[in-house]
Amino acid sequence: MPFKRYVEIGRVALVNYGKDYGKLVVIVDVIDQNRALVDAPDMVRSQMNFKRLSLTDIKIEINRVPKKKALIEAMEKAGWFLTLFILVFLLNFLSPH
Repeated sequence: MPFKRYVEIGRVALVNYGKDYGKLVVIVDVIDQNRALVDAPDMVRSQMNFKRLSLTDIKIEINRVPKKKALIEAMEKAGWFLTLFILVFLLNFLSPH
């Protein structure tokens, strides 16, 4: 089975460390070999180290560095976001920290 989780624009990732722990983000640009520009509907666009991201199999079709409105529309068009967002929220809410 070939490897499918490449770092690319539109790849959905889960933040695994820091103040945004547990949030789903979308890679909107690759800054260098260690950092990416990430965005999500409930957060401010920011740079994040790849060590803090767990890539998922999900990729949405977006242009490089889209506006917030275009990103949200692409997420809604993909149709997975609400279901996955609820699942991650429940897992974080129910798991003991």
